[in-house]
Amino acid sequence: MKQLVPCVLLMAVGFILAAGCVAVTKPINATPPSPATDPGLNKTLKAPDNSDPGSKGPLRVSISGISTPASLSVILDDVAAGTVNRSNPLDLMVSEGNHTVKVCMSMVCEQENVTTRFGKYMTVDFSEKLQQDVEFLSPTAHIIEYYRNGDAVSVTLEFINPESVDHTISLDLSVGYTFIDGRSHVKLGDSATTKSSMFVKAGQRETKQVDIALGSGGSIMSFGNPVVENLKVK
Repeated sequence: MKQLVPCVLLMAVGFILAAGCVAVTKPINATPPSPATDPGLNKTLKAPDNSDPGSKGPLRVSISGISTPASLSVILDDVAAGTVNRSNPLDLMVSEGNHTVKVCMSMVCEQENVTTRFGKYMTVDFSEKLQQDVEFLSPTAHIIEYYRNGDAVSVTLEFINPESVDHTISLDLSVGYTFIDGRSHVKLGDSATTKSSMFVKAGQRETKQVDIALGSGGSIMSFGNPVVENLKVK
């Protein structure tokens, strides 16, 4: 009986060691966490938010104080933004910040620097600058010079088109004069009129010489200043 005790103890120790080996070799669950449940991964994979385009402020451009009915080009930060005329201002919504606004008539551009703010109404009027810097704001014609040419008055006309579209400018040209009647030898007065027209391209000037024939009922004594009348633009 005494010899059986050690064998029993050895067998018990063997079973315990065998159980320990089985426990150590049991596979471990190493499944990685889902990205949806990992706060760190959620921050990395979040798309940037580009839905906010930025704040904008209202800007009105006007030329209400000038005489020309033409529409003039408006340029905002060197980009065409629309047109404006004396009856209709141009209203824009512009991103906050500093901007350059230009209004152009033919080859002349007037410029203003403006600062827009969200909720703050900003207006800029170019009337005064245009009147100061642009000699003619609308299509017209005027007399450069005139002189006696026999029984006529020769007139040099300048036709001017400051607008951005082509025009035909027409007019009447008249002059008053005095003469000595050949029959009664009395000094009399009369006037003479002629018509003229010129096609003028946008932003251009053209000159033309026009003769106004005076009546030959007697000796011409003198004549007055020729006058441009009934100016029409098409």
